[in-house]
Amino acid sequence: MSPNQPKTPPRQIRIGDTWYDFDAAAKAMGTERAAVIRQLIDWYIREPGAKLPDRPDRGAVVAAREARAKRAAEEAARKGDAERRAE
Repeated sequence: MSPNQPKTPPRQIRIGDTWYDFDAAAKAMGTERAAVIRQLIDWYIREPGAKLPDRPDRGAVVAAREARAKRAAEEAARKGDAERRAE
């Protein structure tokens, strides 16, 4: 095993854009998505001593969505400007 190889293989799931909100929320709590997911799984399967992770203030999610919408609008505007110049 190489030194940079993780101990467990990655798993794939489909979530959608809320994945980015989840990332912002986890970072607001000083953690990462994977750690929160592991906690949720342990709680869900009733591992002894497992507890639900703390949740962030709703403002972290709202701010993340607003920032993502702003970036998307700016990108669309840049794309539209480039298309108009190409005409």
